[in-house]
Amino acid sequence: MQADQYPGFTKFTDLGLSPVALHIGAFDLRWYSLAYLAGIFIGYWYLLKLLKQPGAPLSRRHADDLVFYAALGVILGGRIGYVLFYNFGQYLHHPIEILKLWDGGMSFHGGLIGTWLGIYYFARKEKLSWMRIDDYVSCCAPIGLFFGRLANFVNQELWGAPTNVPWAVRFVEVNQYGQRFLGPPRHPSQLYEAFFEGIVLFCILAWMFWKTNARYEPGKLVGALGFFYGIFRFGVEFIREPDSQLARFSQMTGLHMGQWLSIPLIVLGAYLMFTAKKRRVRAEPAAGTASVA
Repeated sequence: MQADQYPGFTKFTDLGLSPVALHIGAFDLRWYSLAYLAGIFIGYWYLLKLLKQPGAPLSRRHADDLVFYAALGVILGGRIGYVLFYNFGQYLHHPIEILKLWDGGMSFHGGLIGTWLGIYYFARKEKLSWMRIDDYVSCCAPIGLFFGRLANFVNQELWGAPTNVPWAVRFVEVNQYGQRFLGPPRHPSQLYEAFFEGIVLFCILAWMFWKTNARYEPGKLVGALGFFYGIFRFGVEFIREPDSQLARFSQMTGLHMGQWLSIPLIVLGAYLMFTAKKRRVRAEPAAGTASVA
């Protein structure tokens, strides 16, 4: 028997994790699906908490419709973005696989665009401020990012680059012949992103919302989301393995696809933050509610 080439590192197979959370007959409930549900429902709860504060751009009665359009935008935009940005050739030849959301394959950048479009449609329909609503929803986005990155870890996807740091993880990989084996120790980049894009980004936006006047400066919070997410994503990509189908692209351009997509997000986010004061609004009751004397 061949000796283990990498003794002492955490093996994913020893963690007792599986992409499937629960078997119900022929139906598999996957952690990936639960991550989306957790992000939507906890994000909805937090949004209601934000809407109770003075000056909210919409009332409680609007919240259900808003969450529906935002969630629809996340799912459709995230999937379409992944197909276009990361694996267009594969899905062009096997279009039915686009519907297999449970297998993973979502793009944050696509999901962000989809959410913006969903919120824009909702705001126009209800005659509300699109940018201010976007600010409030942006404060909830890190919740979904946190659970999504945890699901990436459980799914053993979006690995980090090989490393010898003590907390490295060995994931189950598949070679060109379809044989499964434990790969080399890698950065658990999914957990790094869960921390920075989820916990740290949530704290930044929460501080801006609760401790500053950012919510009265349209575009400041959504700008902060784009700017800081872009910075975190750009940095973590340096220790993340590029998608196999994009390895040549990364070698040719010197950056990963995620980094290229993050650059305009950083620039746009910075612009929205630094110009937000020009759009400042006065504190006023939420749309659809009566004034309080």
